[in-house]
Amino acid sequence: MVYLHQQLASRKRASSFVPPFPPPKIPKSTTTAAVTASTSTAAGAAVTADKTVAAVADVTAASASRSAHGARAYDSAGEISTSKVEKMVTVLAEAGCTLINPSGPPCLPSDTLKFRNRLHRVLSSDSVARDDFLQGFSAYIQSPAIFRRVLMFSNRDGSHANYARSDSLARNLLLVPSIQIDLQNMLLEMLPEHLVKDPGGQGLPYTFEDDIARLILNQFRWLDFHVDSCGFADKLLQVVSICPLHLKKEIIGSLPEMIDDQNNNAIVDSLQQMLQEDPSIVVPVLDSCSNLNLDEQLHDQVITIALSCIRTVEADSMPYLLRFLLLSAKPANVRRIISQIRNQLKFVGTHNAHKLQHSKLKGKLLMDTAEALILDALRSSLRFKNILCEEILKELKSLEKAQDHKVIDIWLLVLISMNGELLKKNVEKIFKRKAVEGSITTALLDQCIRGNRDLVKEYFPSFLSLSENLLSCREQKARELGSYLYVCLFEEFIDTISRQEVIGALIAHLGSGPGIEVNAALDTLLLLASQYPQELLPLSSHINGILDFLEGFSIENLHKVYEVFCHLTLSARCSIDSLGSSIGNELLMIVRKQVGNSDVKYKSMGIIGTLKIVSFLGDSNNCSAPTSSQKSNCEEAIELLKLSLESCKQVPLELVLLYDQLSAVLNSKTLHPGIIEWIGKNLGDFESLFLSDLDGGQLPVQELCGGLEGELWMNLDGDISPVCLNILPLVSSPLQLASILQTLPANFLLVSRLERLANQGSLGGIDALLGCPLYLPSSKYYSGSTWQSLTEKHKEIICLSLYYACNWLRELLNAFCTQVIGRYECTSQMVKEEIVTKLLKRLRNLVYLESLLNHILKQHSFSLPELYFRVEATGFSSQKNHRGYVERKIGHQKAKENNADTNKEKHVKNYQTPTSLDTDAKLQQSTILDAFKKARVVRSRDANQEDSNNLCVKDRKSESAECQLCISDDLTFVEVVGVPTFLESQKSKFRPLSADCHSILTFTKKYSSCCPDPVAELPLHSYLLHDLLNMLDHFSPQSKQFPARCLTTVPGPSRMKMGELLSFVRQLIPNLRKHFDAALSIIRAGTVICEEHWEEQGVLAAHPELIEIKISNSTISGLIASETLSFFSKVLKLSDTQIKISCLFELLEGFQPLNKPASILLDVHPIPLPGTIEYLYCGAYSFLEDALDIACSFSFHLASEVLLTLKSVVLSIQSFPRDSQEKDLNCSGSAIHLLLPVMQKRLGTLSWKLLRHSWDDTNLQNSWKGQGEIIEMILRTYLENSGSTSDAVEELACSVLPQLSAGKATGDDGYHGFPTLTSATFIAWYKTLHEENLNILNKLVRDIQLQNKPRAVIEQQSVEQLLMKLRQSVHVVVSLVNMCRTFEKVTIHAMTVKYTGKFVDSFLRGTLFPLIHHCLDSATNCQHLLFPVFDFLQMHFREHSELILQLVKELQKATRTVQTLCSEAKGSRQMAITGKVPATKRSMERFLFHVKSLLHATSGGSIFWMGNLKHKDLSGQVVSSQAYIDDHGDNDPDPVEVDAEEQHCSLDAEGQ
Repeated sequence: MVYLHQQLASRKRASSFVPPFPPPKIPKSTTTAAVTASTSTAAGAAVTADKTVAAVADVTAASASRSAHGARAYDSAGEISTSKVEKMVTVLAEAGCTLINPSGPPCLPSDTLKFRNRLHRVLSSDSVARDDFLQGFSAYIQSPAIFRRVLMFSNRDGSHANYARSDSLARNLLLVPSIQIDLQNMLLEMLPEHLVKDPGGQGLPYTFEDDIARLILNQFRWLDFHVDSCGFADKLLQVVSICPLHLKKEIIGSLPEMIDDQNNNAIVDSLQQMLQEDPSIVVPVLDSCSNLNLDEQLHDQVITIALSCIRTVEADSMPYLLRFLLLSAKPANVRRIISQIRNQLKFVGTHNAHKLQHSKLKGKLLMDTAEALILDALRSSLRFKNILCEEILKELKSLEKAQDHKVIDIWLLVLISMNGELLKKNVEKIFKRKAVEGSITTALLDQCIRGNRDLVKEYFPSFLSLSENLLSCREQKARELGSYLYVCLFEEFIDTISRQEVIGALIAHLGSGPGIEVNAALDTLLLLASQYPQELLPLSSHINGILDFLEGFSIENLHKVYEVFCHLTLSARCSIDSLGSSIGNELLMIVRKQVGNSDVKYKSMGIIGTLKIVSFLGDSNNCSAPTSSQKSNCEEAIELLKLSLESCKQVPLELVLLYDQLSAVLNSKTLHPGIIEWIGKNLGDFESLFLSDLDGGQLPVQELCGGLEGELWMNLDGDISPVCLNILPLVSSPLQLASILQTLPANFLLVSRLERLANQGSLGGIDALLGCPLYLPSSKYYSGSTWQSLTEKHKEIICLSLYYACNWLRELLNAFCTQVIGRYECTSQMVKEEIVTKLLKRLRNLVYLESLLNHILKQHSFSLPELYFRVEATGFSSQKNHRGYVERKIGHQKAKENNADTNKEKHVKNYQTPTSLDTDAKLQQSTILDAFKKARVVRSRDANQEDSNNLCVKDRKSESAECQLCISDDLTFVEVVGVPTFLESQKSKFRPLSADCHSILTFTKKYSSCCPDPVAELPLHSYLLHDLLNMLDHFSPQSKQFPARCLTTVPGPSRMKMGELLSFVRQLIPNLRKHFDAALSIIRAGTVICEEHWEEQGVLAAHPELIEIKISNSTISGLIASETLSFFSKVLKLSDTQIKISCLFELLEGFQPLNKPASILLDVHPIPLPGTIEYLYCGAYSFLEDALDIACSFSFHLASEVLLTLKSVVLSIQSFPRDSQEKDLNCSGSAIHLLLPVMQKRLGTLSWKLLRHSWDDTNLQNSWKGQGEIIEMILRTYLENSGSTSDAVEELACSVLPQLSAGKATGDDGYHGFPTLTSATFIAWYKTLHEENLNILNKLVRDIQLQNKPRAVIEQQSVEQLLMKLRQSVHVVVSLVNMCRTFEKVTIHAMTVKYTGKFVDSFLRGTLFPLIHHCLDSATNCQHLLFPVFDFLQMHFREHSELILQLVKELQKATRTVQTLCSEAKGSRQMAITGKVPATKRSMERFLFHVKSLLHATSGGSIFWMGNLKHKDLSGQVVSSQAYIDDHGDNDPDPVEVDAEEQHCSLDAEGQ
């Protein structure tokens, strides 16, 4: 029995057990057999007899009450088998068990192991005794009371009952191998007889000891062995099917404790079947499966079962199911688990509404809801397993369509963001990307937040953090989603603390710095203030903090800030709350202080705030009846207007700001009639200030003004004109009157607004101003001799007169264009036609005057005064009032006579930096950048720009010098050019044209003439097109950096939204196409614009006769074509948030080829159907290709503009949203992207054509100087769209560029076949090839990382291809570096050092080859390691040793040359190069030691040796240095350094 003793000594159940004795069979016969009694003492026999009698008595009593307890009969005659019970009792007694225990369960001997062994020895040796024992035991336990005693814990002999409890008698008998099977079956068969359907029901206490069924199950837990494990498992699973639900769940949950591991297959199959029949048992099934020791196959089967239950499981069980699935995730199945959870889990509405409705607990925990439990399960699982977070992020990244995203995705991102800063950043990146792509929509956020306040409350900080991140993004869509998220949180959470956090986060954005972030935060705050002013009043103490840093806002943002406070103030007036009224008082107090401040900056802020308050108080819809103790809103508004007017009467620019802001208020709000009446009386005094009466179209008296004669210019009404604009007398008058002219355009703007309000939009009351003449200096002063005789003061008067006349005409166009665009129906058709005629004449007058002013500025450098108020962020206004401006001018007159050039520079500097700024500048703290500038330290970025633009700056200087030589003193011949260069630099000071003025482009009519431009309108259209492009630049700036935080706004329609401008521009597209076709026809035919037509139209526009304006025939047509293309390109580059698909559709439709199908359609498969946007893209592309053929015969600049537009078309297709579906426009994003390969191939061919075209453009001054940026664009476009970028770069770098040096020696720059490659453009080619080659290497790194994943099978062919591409890239670098030997320019050498260092650094740092993981032992678990290039080379050195050695030796040639460049730069102190030397030399040193490590590891160092390089120059000549002087030269003060990089390696290709 030693073996049994060893088996039974442990309480831990073994996986399987083979008993030492064969299992005896119980005969079915009931024949009485002789009882084999063991020898015992007399006393023992007496005790046994007593116990037997007592046991028999118990059985007899149990038999008498069997009908009450539902016991079954022991035999067919109904009599009790007393003898068998006696035999059973005797056997137990002889083994040491006292069956009858008055105080409780039977008493077992202290050594239960000995007890079980004795029973086994007795019962296994005699089958008859075994049968009698089992039958006696079965009869004995028929009574529930007795049965319960047998199943309960037993007491050991000689021990206290409470402290020496052991296993029950039944459990000890189950551990007897000879009777285990029969006893198991007996207990399981009796289990259904003792089932209780409602344990603990009817209010009665029900404990574990009262439940016989649970006591029976408890006997099978953790048995030390099973004789027949499979049979027991089958029997137990059969019993489970008939048990009530509560017991079934307990049995299922206890299966791992009862059944051996060898039965796991049967258990899993049975559980799966039961789960299909009753899904409510999913929790115990999962609990059981999680405790089973399953193999991989069974584990996958269980995962599949669990995944199938996601849709059918009850909400209360969902958290357990998710926790089981997530914790069971492994690298092999994690993707499937995450995907199924995302696809099948319906998170919205999973809560148990019935429970929530009937819950009577106050302060109920959030975790009581089903959704909260689900989120808690997800959060705990994600925190426990990082692999889940990574896989979820990968899964979400792979989603492309918006409809594939669900609410659970947002929750998953929120939960992952709570698991550390690194994961939070990844989540923010994904959330931003999905927001920009339109995948995460406002509808998803609504489903996630709306109505789920209690659920979101715990995760409120995470949602707020996401909002902050989105609102700070540069992409508009991301900012819009962030703003919407802020609004959702504010609306959903009504408690003060949460709303205070939302408002606090928004206010924090206001001090962030980037202008777009500040704009978005203010827009959000304004939205909340307009919709929930009453809710924001309790938070006004936090919002008031914005008033402390108003000086940091731009003018546009100041409007928003004041509008927020106006909403709150207006709401406070309707509220009884005293807190609400205080915010209004505080706002008024601050505004009054600002208006009374002497600083222009703060006064301008006060004016803006005052008029914003007036717009709210004076709104006719908001004016309320005053109480007895307070004034009405109208009266308070008038008082504020009086205060503002009194404060800025003395400063013209402040008055300009007041007029402009008040005009904007009148245009957007309907003010109270009393306010409008007051404005008309006090601010509408225009006629007495600026107009003079005429008699018969002439001045009654003409006097000299400042010593100059005047005359009436541009009188469109002739003799019937009643008034003229009195410009010359005011300009030449004393300072105070002269400064009034600065307010002329703004004053007229206000007058026109008042006139429209008074006459239902009509300007009939002031229509005489449209045709009235301008009183300007006489035209005779513009002749050469007369002009030279004028004093400086007279020239300034003439210049200022023309300047004010130009701005007057601009405001005339702004005002009267509103009469003809159909906005007002108050004018007849005849009046409209008359106005259109005059508008065209006034536009011609404007082009005339600006051309004349530009011509004057060529000869007389003059800084024009400001007519548009702007305030800089430095703390003071950058504008000057006219009085201060004139005083400074007079103060410098005498000094200018002594040294004109020096004082001219001082004058300009003094003008641009006001004296008032000096005081503020002293108070400002110096920055690090200021210290650098004082020390003459240049940043690397600035140095790079300086290097790349060195020649361009020299070219500009030479060109400007030539232009100065060509300036003529005679002003009677003025040429109209497309862009007036000298005037353009000061164009920001002009009054802006409104968008309505561009409707003049649509006023053209058809004329039959010999000239394509019979009425000389092309110069006018060119002027308007140029202004329209400036408007588009205002909305989409070219710079990628955030705009600086300042109070300056670019003059233009700052109040107009991009959508409004585009909706207006859509009407101009047909006319733009018509003008473009006219310009192309002129270019194609080579005709010139008839100057006679311009002169005829000039006479009709009343131009002065002495001044002759000439049209630049060579530029007008080309400029119109170029500006039209630029307009087309700018609109295409707008983001999808700025331009709608419908607008894009109309733009493409307007530029389709006429009378022939698009040629590109032949290369597209399948051919797009007409009417689809793909067809329109093809048509526009083909139209531009035809235009390129024409442009190549005309101008290099025009051809490059066409190519840039073609590139914009390709980029527009690339950025077109793939999931866009516009049914009305036949738009499909996925179909559009099929056009890309065809268009890119054709674009590369066209770029190649331009590079090889022979240009005879006379406009290319000094050959190709100054064309570097254009050449870079064309060359980069060719390389990016060629079939193989690496092959194209190699061909140009190794074959074409070296020929330039050969042609340079012979004097033939066109020897290589590329006319665009000359000595002047070599820098552009050189830089572009270096950058593209570096991009090729980096792209090679990324592509191989993606394609060659860990454990991937690598073919030798792919390795060889990779090495060949690396060698090709190295060959390009070597060829480019060798160019330095021919071109000795410092800029070329600096680029060589810079880009070679970057290439070597990328070569060393490049994690090219995670694909070598397959060569490593998988047990090392190193799949996440990244290996550099040299590890890859070392790994494949044996197979490709020759190729690798050639690659290294080839790159060594370049590093030696760069080393020489670095040494020469140090000696000659070339600062443009020395700044790049340290980083480059560090990279080359690392390269050296990596080569050494590679060759030592692969060949034992036999092919590597290292020594000192000789000091040579670029030509290869040895340079004498102290490296060759004896030891006595140590005292030399300037030794030559020998760097570590100079110790290069020499390689023996033969391997010797």
